Amino acid sequence: MNWKEITTLEEWNEIVEKSAARGQVILKHSTTCPVSSNALHEFEQYLQAEPNQDVDYTLVKVIESRPVSNQIAEDLNVKHESPQIIFVKDKAKYWTTSHWSVTKAHITAVLD
Repeated sequence: MNWKEITTLEEWNEIVEKSAARGQVILKHSTTCPVSSNALHEFEQYLQAEPNQDVDYTLVKVIESRPVSNQIAEDLNVKHESPQIIFVKDKAKYWTTSHWSVTKAHITAVLD
């Protein structure tokens, strides 16, 4: 399974709407941060194993897509962090974690 990168507010709004029917996982990633690079690796390891098939997976690059990143924080009422993973269900934050807690094991425990 693969993730999809979003770069626009319209794409973010579509994800929020989809979350009413299907779980949405967003990884907020900084392309300049080694901790974020590790989180992306863990995210990809999860997706290469046996990911939850009932969830869509999305990547947001926080520097390149700053307006989207900021809107996610505002819409879900979560403090912006990166790396950060957010599980959205029913148009709201269901779970979030950041930094070194973004691991394959942690993602598996929450999603599976």
